Amino acid sequence: MIVAPSRHTWHGLAMKNILTSPDGTPASRLAFGTMQFGGRADAAPSRAMFEDCVAAGITHFDTAHVYTDGASETLLGSMLGHRREGLIIATKAAYNGGSGRENILESAETSRKRMNLDVLDVLYLHRFDPDTDMKESFEAFAELRRKGHIRHIGLSNFAAWQVVKAAGIAKTFDLEIAVIQPMYNLVKRQAEVEILPMAADLGILVAPYSPLGGGLLTGKYVGGGTGRLTEDDRYAARYRMDFMHKAAEGLRAIASEVGAHPATLAVAWAAAHETAPTPIISARSREQLAPSLDAMSYELTPELYDRLSALSPAPPPATDRIEEQT
Repeated sequence: MIVAPSRHTWHGLAMKNILTSPDGTPASRLAFGTMQFGGRADAAPSRAMFEDCVAAGITHFDTAHVYTDGASETLLGSMLGHRREGLIIATKAAYNGGSGRENILESAETSRKRMNLDVLDVLYLHRFDPDTDMKESFEAFAELRRKGHIRHIGLSNFAAWQVVKAAGIAKTFDLEIAVIQPMYNLVKRQAEVEILPMAADLGILVAPYSPLGGGLLTGKYVGGGTGRLTEDDRYAARYRMDFMHKAAEGLRAIASEVGAHPATLAVAWAAAHETAPTPIISARSREQLAPSLDAMSYELTPELYDRLSALSPAPPPATDRIEEQT
C-alpha cells in the first residue's frame, strides 16, 4: 500500500507502459533482483527468498547475463516451474563486450538456455555503449522480436538523453522502450532531475535499483555491520559522502520513532515518488529481505515522505535555476 505524496502531483504523466507476464498478470509494485543468487546467496537461501517474494505478491524478477557468472540466471530459471506464465522475467545483455549485434544475440540465447525459457519477457541493454551505433543494437532487438525470443526492451544505466535517443532509433524498427533501470534511493536522487520526468512523459516504466543504497539505508553500518560498502571498493566510493551517512542515521532515528525498519521506509520512499517507479529490492537471505518486502504493504503518509526527503539534498533542476525549485 505505498502511497504517493498527495501534495506533489506530476502533471506530465503519459500512459505508462505496463509490463505483464505471458498470461497477462501485471507487474507488482516492487520487483526482486537476483544479483545475489549463486553468489552471496547459494541455492537454498535463494529459493527461500524467491518463495517469499511470490507469497508477498512479487511478479517481476530481474537478473542479468553477467550476474554471478551465470549462476543467477540458472538458479532463477530452476525455480520458475508451473509459475512461469504468471511471472515477468527480465535479464540484461552487453555489460561486457559492447552492444553490437552478435554480442546481444549470443547473450540473449545464453540467457534463454540458462533459464530454460522460450521467451525473455524483458531484455535490457545493461549499459550505454558509446562505441557502437545504436541502430545495430536495435536491429538485433528487432531480430529477437521477430523470432519471438523477447517481448519487451529495456535500458539500464542510461542517461535521459541516451534513453530519448534510443527511443527514437527503436521507433524506426517499430520497437519501443518499455522500461529503464536507473539508480535511485534517498541519497542518490539524480534521477529526479531528468530521468523520472522523462520516463513519465514518454510512458516508460522505471524500475530503479539500489533503493537501500548498498545497505547504507538499512542502518547496519552505523552499528559496525558489514556488507557491500565494506566489501566492495566501488560501493564504498559510491556512498562515501558524509551527508549520505548522516541521512542514514536520520532515517534510522525516524524509523525507530514510527516503529518501522529503516529498509521498509527506504524502499517505500523510493516507490512513492510522484511518477510511481517500481524499485528493485534484493537481499542475501530471507531475513534480510523481509523488511524490504514489508514495503509492499506499508502506507507512507505524505508527511512522512516529506520528512524522509528532507534528510538528503534534492538535486538542482536540469536548468540549474535553483531559485525556481519548489
